[in-house]
Amino acid sequence: MSAPLSLWVISDGRAGIENQALGLAEAVQRLTPAQIVVKRIRWRPLFDRWPSALKTPAMLDPASAPLAPPWPDLWIAAGRATLPLSLRMSRLEGERPLVVQVQDPRWKTSRYDMVVAPAHDGLSGDNVFEITGSPHRITPRRIAEAAPAFAERIDALPRPRVAVLIGGRSRAFDLTEAHAAALADRIAQAVRTAGGSLMLTFSRRTPDAARAVLTARLSDLPGWIWDGAGDNPLFAFLHAADHILVTEDSANMAAEAASTGQPVHILPMVPLKPAGKFARLHADLRARGAARPFDGTLAPWTYAPLAETDRAARAVLEVMRTR
Repeated sequence: MSAPLSLWVISDGRAGIENQALGLAEAVQRLTPAQIVVKRIRWRPLFDRWPSALKTPAMLDPASAPLAPPWPDLWIAAGRATLPLSLRMSRLEGERPLVVQVQDPRWKTSRYDMVVAPAHDGLSGDNVFEITGSPHRITPRRIAEAAPAFAERIDALPRPRVAVLIGGRSRAFDLTEAHAAALADRIAQAVRTAGGSLMLTFSRRTPDAARAVLTARLSDLPGWIWDGAGDNPLFAFLHAADHILVTEDSANMAAEAASTGQPVHILPMVPLKPAGKFARLHADLRARGAARPFDGTLAPWTYAPLAETDRAARAVLEVMRTR
């Protein structure tokens, strides 16, 4: 038998960035034996904001994970901080890893062996593999494994169970107190009409005022509004949900929700600029039958769950075979 693939995941350690690269790595590991090593790096403060073209490994913070031979078979990196390192790796002479960059690099895109990018970014090139949304770690097995730890709190909730994933302010959207109040009233009416229950989580970006008004207006519904204390029940919520409501500010949340096969309802936010890539992603999800704008009702529908991370993993292995 051939030895397992050696696979490095490189990022600056931020969960939202790292999970994209790690999700792709885990999808590769589901297809073929592989050993995954996570490498978190950061640049010394003096050099952090320097252009990528000027950075060298000597500028890395000493607390960064070591990057030295023997090199892996597969290098999967995500985030701006990793770009100079990925580029140097792709220039090595002799045997070197297949270098896969996740997300739109926006710098020397053609230089990496492969770029796995969201289709809504509109990136093109011979080495670009487009997917709906971004790679992620959510799989039916993973969310099912998370469910038992929260079963006592969730199993008794009446159906339909409605998972609500609330984002927050970004460059494209805002969640004001007034808008949060209006959303809360629409959500409450839909849940009450359906005779169901609520499972709600907030993101780190949710403004305090919006969080407070949503909690106040929805707390009398059957269900669970997670306040951030204890283990995060998000995966258990996704496993138990009959409907998933997602604010339109997060491409990742929408794509992850669509991997469950449950109806995904997109909640509107206050626009700060044209929706652009978010509108393109939501149009893609609608075309696949996965998502619809929230219309205040909870009518069920079915579709084939998205498995874009697995599709990207198969493409990575195919490139490795033909390299």
